Amino acid sequence: MIKSRILGVGSYVPPRVYTNDDIAAMMDTSDEWIRQRTGIEQRHWVEGAMNTSDLALAASERALESAKVSKGEIDCIIAATLTPDHDFPGLGCFLQAKLGVPGIPAIDVREQCSGFLYGLSIADQYVRTGTYKRVLVVGAEVHSKGLDRSPAGRDVSVLFGDGAGAVIVGACEGTPKESDSQIYSTHIHADGSYAKELWVAAPGSAFGKDRIDHELIDSREHFPKMNGKAVFLHAAKRMPEAVMEALEKNGKKIEEVDLFIFHQANLRINEMVGKQLGIPSEKIFNTIQKFANTTAATIPIGLDEAVKAGRLKKGMLVASAAFGSGFTWASALYRW
Repeated sequence: MIKSRILGVGSYVPPRVYTNDDIAAMMDTSDEWIRQRTGIEQRHWVEGAMNTSDLALAASERALESAKVSKGEIDCIIAATLTPDHDFPGLGCFLQAKLGVPGIPAIDVREQCSGFLYGLSIADQYVRTGTYKRVLVVGAEVHSKGLDRSPAGRDVSVLFGDGAGAVIVGACEGTPKESDSQIYSTHIHADGSYAKELWVAAPGSAFGKDRIDHELIDSREHFPKMNGKAVFLHAAKRMPEAVMEALEKNGKKIEEVDLFIFHQANLRINEMVGKQLGIPSEKIFNTIQKFANTTAATIPIGLDEAVKAGRLKKGMLVASAAFGSGFTWASALYRW
């Protein structure tokens, strides 16, 4: 069986920064309120016509450069997002056109905050089976255009930022030694009975004769809604479970992991996960302070930021876990 590895990573966030004070000017909140509950200090939001595939393109180009792989060597695209340019076709197709690589498959993944790890799992299996040799996995989001910026949207809108991150997944050369770069395993799960605890209801075919109408808009059904308590409790349970699943699968212990790159939904969730697993805080790399929650993009952005900061180095053992809408959750164990 061929084994896969991450060949390179890249990320991109739009230049415009919105601080918590900027958000407070839009709705009834404050810098102190946001920091205490989420750990977020600022986020990046797009301006003008910039869209999700633009962010995905920039992150993908940087990942290709990092991997020293040309775009012509990519033979599959896996794009994770909950904020595509359009309802259809998928983000992967728009990204493919901008990359200029026609003919290869372009697959969209719609597992929200767990989307990147779901995509990584798919890429890992494709490479392991020899189906594809170089797979681009990208998570990209433009949340800012779909948030309720009125006081009614405070609890959700303060959480999200725009951004993209990408990795190139390819085959290991021969049989990798324990110290060599490799993906050990990925683990993905879902429980759809909680789908409406964090969701956007409209547009949708579950309504009357129209997917969207003035009544749905007037009732603000096209904005995201969240049961924050339920999300927190389930995330704090499922993410540690997913980490332990990956470790046990590969005969590893918590102490052997050099760095934890978790999904960035809420700093308090990651602190709770770390406490439950007994992880020293210095081993958890967080980016939510700078970028807020970029859903499918948080983990690859975190990887890229950790490399830039000198926190992630070749040969390190890394564990990632995510939890999000669906409910979905996932984990991965890999050596950088």
